[in-house]
Amino acid sequence: MIPLHGQPAPRASNPRLHTDSNRRTPMGNSYAGQLRTTRFEEVLHNSIEASLRSNTVIPRPVFSQLYLETEQLSAHDGRAENDDEDDEDGSASNSPPIPYQMKLPPEGCCTTDGFCQAGRDLRLSSLASESLDVPPGFTLVGIKSPSLPETLLVCAVDRRFLPDERGRNALLGFSGNCMGCGEKGFRYFTEFSNHINLKLSTQPKKQKHLKYHLYRNNQGMLVKGASICWRGHDGRMRQMGSILTENHVTSDEQPPNLASHTPSGYTGSHADPSALPQIADLPQTLTNGNHAVPSVTQPPLNQSGPGRPSVTGTHANAGPPKKRHKGWSPESSANSLPESTLKTPPSSSVSSTLSVSSAVTHGARSEPAALLSSSQPSSTPLSPPELSVTVPDQLLQTCRLEPVVFKGHGPLPQLTGNVGEVLVSSLLQSCYLSSQALPRVYQHYGPSPIQPLSTEMQILLTVYYLVQLGPDQVPLIEDLEQIFMRSWRESHLSEIRQYQQPQTPATHGRHYVVETPSTLPGLPQHLCLPPQSQQPLTPSQLPWLAQLAASSCGEGVVLLGDQIKSLAQGLQQTFSRLMEGRLENTNYVVIIVTAPGQETQSCVVVTGKHQCRALAESMCSPNEGLKEIDHQLSTGVAQELINFCNSLGQDGDMDSLLDSATVDSNELSPPLSSQESAEDKSLKSTHSPKDSLTQCSKESHSPKERASSPKDTCSEYSVEWREVRPIQLAVARKLLSHVCAIADSSTQNLDLGSFDRVSFLILVPPSEVTFQQTVLHLRSSGVLQELGSLDQECVSQGEFERFVVKMDQSAQARIDSLIQEAYSNTYTLYILVHDHAHWDISSASYSTSDSGLGLVDQLLNSRRVRDAPNILILHVTSFPFTLQTQYTRISPYNEIHWPSAFSNDVDLYHERTRYFGVSELLESTRSGSSLPLMRHDSSFESMASTLEERFPKLHSAVIRTTVLIQHYCIALMAASGRIGGSHNFHKHTSVETLEIVQSLLTAAQQCPAHHGHMVLLRIPSSALAAWAHRRLTRVRRQLGLEESFEIILGNPNQALNVGQTFTDQIKTWLKIQDSEWVPRTYLELEAIPCILILSGAEPLGESLPRSLKYCDLRVISCSYLQRTTLEQELGLAAYLVKEESRPPHNPGPGSDLLESDADKLSSTDNEEEEGQENEDSPLSSSQQLQSCPDTGALDTSSAQSTTSPNVQKGTVDILQSPSQGQSQFQSQTSSQSQATPHPQTQPPAQSYSQTQPVSQLQTQPQTQSLNPPLPQTNPQPLSQTPNPQTQPLPSAQSHRQHSKSTSSGSLSPRSSSPHLSCSWARGVSRPPSVLLPRALYDIITASDSSGLPRCTSFLPHMSVVWASSFRPLLSKMMTCTEQSLYYRQWTVPRSHHMDSSNRTEGRSDNFHPRRLLLSGPPQVGKTGAYLHFLGILSRMLIRLMEVDIYDEEDINYTAQAEGVQYHPPNAPWPNPDTMRTMPFDYTIHDPKYDDISAVYCPGHKTNAEGNPVRQEDVYLRRRTSRIKLSKYAAYNTYHHCEQCHQYLGFNPRYQMYESTLHAFTFTHLLLGEEIQLFFIIPKSKEHYFSFSQTGGQLESMRLPLTSDWSPDCIKSPIFTPTTGRHEHGLFNLYHAMDGASHLHILVVKEYEMAVYKKYWPNHIMLVLPTVFNGAGIGAAHFLIKELSYHNLELERSRRVEGGGPAGDVWPFIILADDSCVMFNAVDLDAHNGTTEHAVSLKHVLQHMEACPDLAHYGLCGIRKWSSRGFTGNRPREPFSRGHLHDFLLLNVDRSQNIQYDQNRFTCHDVDFTLRLHSAGLLVCKFNSFSVMKKQIAIGGYRTFIIKTKMTDVPTSVGPSQYICAPDSKHLFLATPAQLLLEKYLQHTSQKLFPLSTRNYTHPVLSVDCYLNLGPEVTVCFVSSRPHSVNISTTGLLFSGLLLCFADSFVTPGFLKKFTFLKGATLCVISADRSSLRQTVGRLELEEEWRFRLSDEFQTANAKEDRPLFFLTGKHI
Repeated sequence: MIPLHGQPAPRASNPRLHTDSNRRTPMGNSYAGQLRTTRFEEVLHNSIEASLRSNTVIPRPVFSQLYLETEQLSAHDGRAENDDEDDEDGSASNSPPIPYQMKLPPEGCCTTDGFCQAGRDLRLSSLASESLDVPPGFTLVGIKSPSLPETLLVCAVDRRFLPDERGRNALLGFSGNCMGCGEKGFRYFTEFSNHINLKLSTQPKKQKHLKYHLYRNNQGMLVKGASICWRGHDGRMRQMGSILTENHVTSDEQPPNLASHTPSGYTGSHADPSALPQIADLPQTLTNGNHAVPSVTQPPLNQSGPGRPSVTGTHANAGPPKKRHKGWSPESSANSLPESTLKTPPSSSVSSTLSVSSAVTHGARSEPAALLSSSQPSSTPLSPPELSVTVPDQLLQTCRLEPVVFKGHGPLPQLTGNVGEVLVSSLLQSCYLSSQALPRVYQHYGPSPIQPLSTEMQILLTVYYLVQLGPDQVPLIEDLEQIFMRSWRESHLSEIRQYQQPQTPATHGRHYVVETPSTLPGLPQHLCLPPQSQQPLTPSQLPWLAQLAASSCGEGVVLLGDQIKSLAQGLQQTFSRLMEGRLENTNYVVIIVTAPGQETQSCVVVTGKHQCRALAESMCSPNEGLKEIDHQLSTGVAQELINFCNSLGQDGDMDSLLDSATVDSNELSPPLSSQESAEDKSLKSTHSPKDSLTQCSKESHSPKERASSPKDTCSEYSVEWREVRPIQLAVARKLLSHVCAIADSSTQNLDLGSFDRVSFLILVPPSEVTFQQTVLHLRSSGVLQELGSLDQECVSQGEFERFVVKMDQSAQARIDSLIQEAYSNTYTLYILVHDHAHWDISSASYSTSDSGLGLVDQLLNSRRVRDAPNILILHVTSFPFTLQTQYTRISPYNEIHWPSAFSNDVDLYHERTRYFGVSELLESTRSGSSLPLMRHDSSFESMASTLEERFPKLHSAVIRTTVLIQHYCIALMAASGRIGGSHNFHKHTSVETLEIVQSLLTAAQQCPAHHGHMVLLRIPSSALAAWAHRRLTRVRRQLGLEESFEIILGNPNQALNVGQTFTDQIKTWLKIQDSEWVPRTYLELEAIPCILILSGAEPLGESLPRSLKYCDLRVISCSYLQRTTLEQELGLAAYLVKEESRPPHNPGPGSDLLESDADKLSSTDNEEEEGQENEDSPLSSSQQLQSCPDTGALDTSSAQSTTSPNVQKGTVDILQSPSQGQSQFQSQTSSQSQATPHPQTQPPAQSYSQTQPVSQLQTQPQTQSLNPPLPQTNPQPLSQTPNPQTQPLPSAQSHRQHSKSTSSGSLSPRSSSPHLSCSWARGVSRPPSVLLPRALYDIITASDSSGLPRCTSFLPHMSVVWASSFRPLLSKMMTCTEQSLYYRQWTVPRSHHMDSSNRTEGRSDNFHPRRLLLSGPPQVGKTGAYLHFLGILSRMLIRLMEVDIYDEEDINYTAQAEGVQYHPPNAPWPNPDTMRTMPFDYTIHDPKYDDISAVYCPGHKTNAEGNPVRQEDVYLRRRTSRIKLSKYAAYNTYHHCEQCHQYLGFNPRYQMYESTLHAFTFTHLLLGEEIQLFFIIPKSKEHYFSFSQTGGQLESMRLPLTSDWSPDCIKSPIFTPTTGRHEHGLFNLYHAMDGASHLHILVVKEYEMAVYKKYWPNHIMLVLPTVFNGAGIGAAHFLIKELSYHNLELERSRRVEGGGPAGDVWPFIILADDSCVMFNAVDLDAHNGTTEHAVSLKHVLQHMEACPDLAHYGLCGIRKWSSRGFTGNRPREPFSRGHLHDFLLLNVDRSQNIQYDQNRFTCHDVDFTLRLHSAGLLVCKFNSFSVMKKQIAIGGYRTFIIKTKMTDVPTSVGPSQYICAPDSKHLFLATPAQLLLEKYLQHTSQKLFPLSTRNYTHPVLSVDCYLNLGPEVTVCFVSSRPHSVNISTTGLLFSGLLLCFADSFVTPGFLKKFTFLKGATLCVISADRSSLRQTVGRLELEEEWRFRLSDEFQTANAKEDRPLFFLTGKHI
C-alpha cells in the first residue's frame, strides 16, 4: 500500500467540524455563583463531577480527598478531577449541527467589535495604561474575540470560576464585570459575551474565550500573561469530530487518535530539568497539510479482532467522554499508534550507525529513580538479576562478528565468560528514558492526561523500526527517537495543543513549535498498526503483536518472547543459536519478557555482521578509532589484507607487473596497447586517454623544459584569492555595525571613542597549512599597512606571522603577551579573531596538556580576557552550532550570518561568482537530469564489504583505504599504458577511480602551459595516509609518471612539501622571482596536476584551489554522525563557481538548510526572501551548472565553443530527439533509481557502442578531448533502459557530468580563445565531484518531513546533548538566526564542553558583552571579510577620534597693517595701561557673523561688498576641517571611558547619582518681580553650595577668594547655556580639565530639565523660569550674569559674617558655548612662524585666572581657531581689544551695571560687548589661546522655526509676513515678537533704510543697542549714557536712525548732536502703541521727521503674545 502523503487534514470537510460546542454542560450555569469557596464544597463538586464522567470507577470518598490529599495523580480516571468544561466534540449522532443563534442586541446599543454595548472600549491596546478598578476576588482576564484576532478584550472575572495553575478547582459557571462601562454581576457567560459583542457562531463558552491572565509589567502597562489552563481544552477531544461512526472508515478518512491520555500508573514528576519549557507539537494548521495522516485501510473501530495493540495501563477502561459515542464500548477502545509513524517510503529510511553522541546521555539531568513507576521498569529493579549469562568461547571466530547487546527495559543480566567478544550498549535504554522524561511544561499544571509512551508501546515501535531497516542499514538512534515522539504526539495531539503558548521563555527570541514529520524513517509501508483507542496495549498482547510485525521480514528480525521467562534465558538462547549458525540471516534478535504481575523487560541483540561492525566502531571515540588503526598498521595485522589485495587473480601479482613496467619505462613507450578495441578506434576523434598520454610522452619535453618554454603559455590562467568580493565588504560592514551596536548600548561594555588604534591576533587550529594560508591572506589584504602596524612596503614573512598564532602550546605565551599589552595600552582596541572556532571547544579542566585541547577555554575564556575592556573576541566558523547552546557565551544579537548572495536569482552583490556548497551538492543528487556531482561507488562498496566479512578483526577504515589505494594503483597502471600484455585491469578497479585517474593524467596534456587539476583524497588516519602516500608514490615512480602529476601528503602537523619540478612550474605561472620561495598553502597549488592526500581527524580550515576537480571521501568514517562532522567533510568540496558559465535565465539554487549555507539560510537581512527560492525553481542550480555549456557536455573541443548558443541548443535537441524531452529522461531515471537498488552498478562492457552518436555530433573531430572513455560513466546499466531512443542522452550527460573540465565555458567572453583546451580554465566554472561512502550517501541524500536533509536533524556536535527528546525538528524555512535560536533552546553542552561552566541563575550576565560570532558556509570567503573588517574598524576609530571643527578665516580685516606692536609677542599677560592705549576694534571678525551689519568704525576700509546671503544658508556652507581629538577634548554623552564613569555618574555597579531640587529666589529691577530659579544639585556636588542650618535651604553658591590658588582647581564657575543638545552638547569636561576640580553648571530650559538630568545625572543644572521657555540666548546670559552678581553679594556678606574681607571674593564667571571641543596655545618659540598645540581647558583658565591685573578687565576671551593661524593687521600681537564670542571670562563685579539684553535672540554678544566698551570697561582677547568649535547640527540657540499659530507644522513664512499693520486681520505667527522683529530687520532693511544700502560712509545711527540690519547696511553704535566712550561722529552724515526701547537717557538734545541725510529713515521701536507715541512726543521727533499713518507696524503676533510696535518716518 502506498500512503497518501500531503493530503490535507480532513477537518475542513467534516460536517462535525465546528459543532463541538453546541451542547451545554450537564450542570451548565445553573448554579453559577452559588457555591462558596470552601474546600469542602470544592471537593464535593469534584467528586460529583468525577462520578458523572466515569462509568466504572468508584470516585474517592469526599473525606479521603479532603484529608488524605496527595500530589499524585489518582489511580482512577486518567482525566484529573474537576475537568469542569464541556468536551468540545459533537455527540456521536449523525444529526446535522444546529447553528448557534445569538440574541439580537437591544435597540440603539453599540455593536462595534472591541467595544461593549454601552460603547466603551475594551481592547487591551486601549486599556493598557488605564487604571482599572478590579474588585477583591476578581482578576483581569484577556478574552479572545473571533473578529479581533490581533488584540484581547479586557474583563474582570471572579477567580473562583477560573482554574488554578494546575488546571484544577474552577467552579462551573461564571461571574464577571465589564471593564468598559463598569457594569457588574454578569452571572452567565452567554449574557456577558453578548454584552461585549463577541458575535459568536457557536455557543459561548468561557473555556473557549477566556484565554489569558493579564498583569502589569514594570512600566505599569497591562500586558498579556500566561494562558489560562483550561484542562484538556483547546482540542483535547477535537479529533473526535472527524471520526466516522459505525464502520464508515475509508482509505481517505483516517480515524485519528481517540485517546485523551495514556493511563499508566505513572506517578510523580519525572522532570527533565534541562529541558526548556517549550513543547514541540503539531500546530493546528500546518503549511502543507503534512499532518494529514497517510491513509491505509484499517479494521473498523468496533471490530475487536487480533492485531490491535494497546498501551499499558492499570485499568482496562479509561472511560469515555461524558457522552457515549455510538459504537463505543469498554472493550472496543484501543490505544493504537498513528499509522503515520508506522509507514515511510524507503527513501527516507536511513542507513548508518547508531551514533554514540546522538544518545541522550543523562549527564546533564537528574533522573529521580524513586519517582519512576511501572512505565520505567529499569529504575525500579525487580528481584536481583537472575543467573548470569555465559558468553561462549570462540564466538568471534565462529560467527565472524562481535554481537552488540542493547539494554532495553529492566536490568540486563550479568555477562560472564568470553565477555571481550560482546559489546553492551545503553544507547537504546537512554533513548527509552529520554522519550519518557516529559518536559517541565507538561508538569507545570500538575497531574495531567499527558503521559509518556508506555514500555510496551516503546518495544513494539522498536520492533517495527528494526523490521523496516534494509539488510545493509544500521539502526540510528535519531530515527527511533523521532518515531517515539511522533507516536506520542499523535496520541496526545489535543492535550499538547493546550500548552502551545510558551511558558516563561528562557531564551531570547522566538520559540519553535515546529511541525513534526508526517512520515518518519523507521516504519514500513506495508505494515500499520490498527487504530488507537482508549484501551491500553497489555503486556500479554505485546509478544504476539511484535511477533506478527517481525514475521513480515522473514529471518531479518527474530523475536524471543512467549517461550522465554527471563532476559538471561533469552540471551543464552541467542548465543546458542549464533554458535549453531541459525542466525546467519538474522540482523536483530529482540528479547521480550512479559510475566503476569511483573514489569515488561526487553533487550535487543544485534547479530548482523555489517551492523555489528558499524556499531562497534561507533562506540569508540574518534581518537580511540584512530589509535586502533595506528595499532593495526604498526603491528602488521593489516599486512595480510594488503597482500591479499595485491593479487590480481589470473592477471598476476601487482608488484611483479609494476616491476616489469619499471624496466619498460626506460625505453620508449610502446605503441597503443593491444587492449585497444574497435570501439576505442571509433573514438579516435577524441583520442583515448592512453593514446593522448602516449603521444605526450613521445612529443613533449620534461616539465622543467616545458615551464621555461616561452611559447607554452595559457592566457586563461589567473589567480583570484587576493580579490575582495562585494559580499565580503558587506559582511565586514555588518561586523562593524554589530561592534558599533555594542558600543552604543547603554551597558557601556565598549567605549569605541576611547580607542585610537586597532591591533589584532588571529588564532587558527594547529595546522601548518591553515596557518600559512591565513598569513597569505593577511599579506595580500594590506590590512597591516592600513592599521599602521607596518611601516615599509616590503616586509618579511616573519612580520606577518607575528599576527597569526596556531592554537598549540606556543599560543599560551603569545596570548599572555597580548593581554599584558592590552592592559598597558588602554587606548588600543585588540581584536582576537578565533578562526575555525568549532574546532577546540573542550573545557580546560577536562583536557590533558598533551592533547592540545582546552586551550581556547583556558586562554579566551579567562577572567583577564573577559574583564579587559579593550579586548573584543570574534569567533569565526562554518559550523556555529556547538557555540549555540543553552549556556552559550555569545549573545544572539552578536551573531553575524553570511547573507544570501542571490534572491530569486538576482545577484544582490553583483558578483561574478556563485557559491556552490553542500546544499547545491545535494540538489544535484535530486535533479535527475544528469549524473549528480555527489555520488557513491557501488563496485568499491561491494569489494570493501566482502573484505570486511573476510577480515572481521580489522578496522573498516584500514580495509576501505587499502581497497581504495589498490584501485588507484591499478587505475594508474591501466591509464598509463606502460604495462604490456593482455591485462584487463578494468575489472580490478572501479569505474569512478579509473575516470579520476584518466582525467588527472590527460588534463595537463591538453593545455600548452600544462595546467591540470587536483584530486583530493581524504584519509583521516595519519598513519593510513602516510602508507597511501608511500604506496602511490612508489607506483607512480615505477610507471615513470613523476613528471605527470604530484602526490602530496597533507598532514596538519607538517609543512607542505612539493617537488622541485612542480615548484618551478608554480613560480613560472605566478611570476615569482625569489629563488627561496616554496608553496606553503594548497591555494598556491592552483592548476598543478596532483593527488592531495588530506589526513587528520577532521579538516582544520584548509582552503583548496579552484583546480580541485574530484573530492574523494570514500574512506571517511561513517560512525560519527553529527551535523558538524558530516558538513565539514562535505565542505571540502565547497566552491565558488565562475558566474559567466551560467546560462542567462537560471533559477536560483536549492533552498536546503544545511550548515549555514547562505544561499538557503539567508541571514536576518533577507528573511523576507526566505523560502521563495526553491519553490518555483524547476531546475536546481547544480543542474544549471551541469548543463550550462550544452555542447561542452557533448564535445569538449575548444573549436566547438565557437558555435553560437542557438547552434548548441539545436545540438542538444537532436540528441534528445523530438519526442523524448529531457523531462522524460528525468522521470525515467528517477523511476529507475527507485527500482534498482544499486543504480550505479558497473555498466556492461558492450555499452562502448553507445558513445557513437556523441562522436558523430562533433563538428571538428580532429580536436583532442580530455574525456575518459564514455562507457564507464553511464549512470545506469543502459541495457535496462526501456526506451532506446533516449539512450544517447544518458551517456552524453554522464560524460558532461562526470568531468568538471568538460564545462567549456562556452558562454564566457573568451569562449573562442584557442586556449580553451586548458582543462583548468574550463574547470573553474564547475564545482568538484564528490564521492562518498554508500552509508553516508544514503543518510545525506535522505530528507526528513520538512524537506531538509536528514543530517540536519542530527546532534550538532559530540560535545553537546539534546535538552529533550520532546523537541521539534528544524524547519526548512528557518533563517540562520532562527536556527541559532533553535540550538540555543534545545541543546545543552556536555560537562567537557567549555561553555558548561557558563551557568548563572539569571540569564542577563551569561553573555560575554564583547564577543561576536561570524558564521558562513565553508570556503565562502570569511577570512577576507574579517580582515577587511579590521581595516574598516581602524578607519572608523580614526574617524571617531576626529571631529568636524569650524575652520574659517577671520573676516573684515583691512589689507594695510599698522606697524605698532603694543605688547611683546611672548608677553604672558596683558598690561591694563597698554590695553587702554590700544584702539577698540569695532569691526566684527568672527566668520559666523559674516551676514550681519558691519559696525561703523572711522578709518575702516570695507572690502568690496559681495552679494548678501541669508543667515539660514550660512549654517550649511560654513567651512570645517576634520581634526583628531586631543586627550584634552570635551565630549558628549556618547563618550564613556573608564576614567569618566564616576564623573558622569554612570556606573552599572553603582546606583544612579541622587539629586535634589533647590529653589533660589532673587529680585531684579529690570524684570520688576521676583525671579525663582531652580538648581538640581547631585549629592556629590553639594559641597559647592552653602545651605541654611535650619531646613537646609539653598543660600548661595560658594565662591573662592581671589587669593586662593590650587594647581588642581579652577576658581571660576563655568556656566553653559544649552538647548536641544542633551545628547550632543559637550558637557563632559573631565578630560578637558585634565582632572582638575571645577564647578560646571548647565543652564537649561524648564521643559528640557528631565531629559538633561537623564543624560547628565552628575551635573548641576540651573533651570530657567517657565517664562523663559521660549526665550533666546540673551535671556540665559542675562539670568546667569544677574544670578552671579546676586550670588557674589551673598558670598561677600557671608564672608563678612564669618569675619573675612568682603572685597576678596572671586568675581569672575565663565560663559562657555556648548560646542567648545578643544583648546590650543600658540608656540612662541617656533622659528618657522607661530604654531599651535593642544592644551587643556585647565591650562587656559589657570593662565587667565593668574593674570596679575585681571580685576581691571570687564570681559576677557580667547580667539576662535583657524587652520591658517590668526590673521589680521597685527599677526603677532598677543592681546587685542574687540568683540568676544563663544568663550568668555566675565567680571560680574565691574560689569554690574551693564546687562545682557534678555529679549535678544541674535547678535546679543556683539550688542553686549559694544555697551560694555562704551561704559569704559576693558575688553581683552587673549590671542595666544584659541578655542575649537565643533560643528553640531542638532539643537542650539540658533535653531528657531517660525511657524503660524494655526498649525504646528512649520510653514514657509516670508520675512515680509513677520510684521503687519496694527488691528489688521493677518496670519498671526507662533514666534516670540522680538525674534520676528530681529529677523524682519535683518532681511528687509534695504527697504526700510534705502539710503543705507551698501553705503558705508553713511551708516544708520543706532542708539544704546546694536541690531542686525543685514550685511548691506552699516550700523554706527552710540551710547546715550553720560561719560560713555563713543566714536567721534563729527561731520558724519547718517542715513537713518534706529531707536529701540529708548530710555530716559535718550533726550531731544542728545539726538540733536547728530546730522542726517535728507530722506534718511527713522525707526522707533516700543513695547506698545502708547509708549510708541510717548517716545515720539518726548523726543520731539515730529520737528525733524515726517510720519504717516500707514508707517505704523506691529510684529505678526496675537495680542496675548504681546507684539512689538514700530513707527517709521523720513527726515525732512
